[in-house]
Amino acid sequence: MSRLYDTVEPAVIDEEMLKKAVEEQGPKEEAGKIAKQEGIDFGDVLSLRLDFLNILKIDNLWEFTKLTKLQLDNNIIEKIEGLESLVNLVWLDLSFNNIEVIDNLDSLTKLEDLTLYSNRISTIENMDSLLNLHVLSLGRNQLTDLENLRYLRRFKNLKTLNLSDNPFCKQDEYKQYVIAFLSNLEFLDYRLVDQQSRDAAIEKYQVSRDEMLHNEKQAEIKKEDETKRQQELEKHKNAYVELMNGPDLFEQMYAEDKEGQKLNEMPEKFMQICTQIFDFGIAEHEKREEEVKSFWECVEEAKQDNKRLGMVHIDEFTETKKRMLLEMSQMSDHKMVEQYARDYNDKIQVLWDKLMGLELQLVDQLEEVIKEFERNMQDMVGTFVENVQALLSQCRDLENNHHEKMMEIAIVTLEKVIKNELDDEISDDLKMLLVDKDTIINAVSSSHDVHLLKIDNKEDDIVTRINQSLKNLIEQIHQDEEITRNRMRVSEINNLIDHLREEMDNLEVMQN
Repeated sequence: MSRLYDTVEPAVIDEEMLKKAVEEQGPKEEAGKIAKQEGIDFGDVLSLRLDFLNILKIDNLWEFTKLTKLQLDNNIIEKIEGLESLVNLVWLDLSFNNIEVIDNLDSLTKLEDLTLYSNRISTIENMDSLLNLHVLSLGRNQLTDLENLRYLRRFKNLKTLNLSDNPFCKQDEYKQYVIAFLSNLEFLDYRLVDQQSRDAAIEKYQVSRDEMLHNEKQAEIKKEDETKRQQELEKHKNAYVELMNGPDLFEQMYAEDKEGQKLNEMPEKFMQICTQIFDFGIAEHEKREEEVKSFWECVEEAKQDNKRLGMVHIDEFTETKKRMLLEMSQMSDHKMVEQYARDYNDKIQVLWDKLMGLELQLVDQLEEVIKEFERNMQDMVGTFVENVQALLSQCRDLENNHHEKMMEIAIVTLEKVIKNELDDEISDDLKMLLVDKDTIINAVSSSHDVHLLKIDNKEDDIVTRINQSLKNLIEQIHQDEEITRNRMRVSEINNLIDHLREEMDNLEVMQN
């Protein structure tokens, strides 16, 4: 039954509603009072109930990033929206609303339990990313097409499904159809699917199922092939030699060269050089990846060694602190307490000096490691660029030789045409070029210029991308490992020292 607007004014989800809901569902008694006074951070809330509030539109939930359970049932919601930031949601109840279309759930990849019972939904769709779905309730909607249920086959973990009170439930074959095509289901419409029912349903739809399974297998193979192809292409892009293991560069040279297409002659040597560039690029990329891996291992080892030494100093101080604080707590002589306090603060200062000394030592180590890494990477990139430029220079030489031959052939052919001595049949396109010397020379020269430009562009693209990539990598390393890490570590040390001094101050206050 549809929810109506005329009983209560439609509500919007605002700050006041959210605060009230969080407080009502939060801790009770004394803890509740404290939480109310201090306020509860929406970003820490795990469960939220917003049912029976006559809500028309889902909005203002972007702060609830840790939310795992959300109840929005028994409202007048017409559209699924405003849930994009709830990426940790596991349980969502949208039952008893006025929703017509399943939509805007793409970011809820952790969702396991989805309830859309009693809405106005006519098509099961737009849930491709919900691959962790275990429980789905679509009962009492407007579903009429049994074949639409095949959409649910993508949810391999779906065990519990409710479709009761939909128009297609009146069809005699409804139950067997669902069980046959969603054979992983354990519960359908609140009832256990027994093995006998499953076997009977599968037998009834055996032919259709076999055809469907065959098509799914073919689609899966095609998808895997495409995924593999994309992964390979991405790897080649990272090596800056994508599409160089085929005729792509040569085809690009002729793609925008209409005149050249009429004179096209594919040189095998050109393809061989492109393949050389590709193979060299992949090999050099693997070397650079190994260098990057080795660098990060070295950085991590240096940080762990430094951390271990720091913990030794902190542990030694902690033992001393326990002894001194215990002795101070038993002292009655005020002067003795003050002397202990001074000694304690001196030891804190010594600890600070040691920890900061270790941090400065690590800064120097990382600076040296990063410089060495940068030199190595620049050498590798330089070698790669130098070799690619040399190979592309060979491509230019081939193009120049090709151009000279084409020019000779074109002039000789033109002379034969003029003298009417040409034996072979030529295409109409070529006849258009062989009208006079200027026309054929311009056509061949124009074609040559286009080809050289494509080679130049390919070289610029490779060189620019690899240099920019190295620049970005080094800048990011400097920012993360030298600046940001150092600031965080210094802040950690100072916070620790402040805490230790505060402990002493509190003890002195208690004794006074």
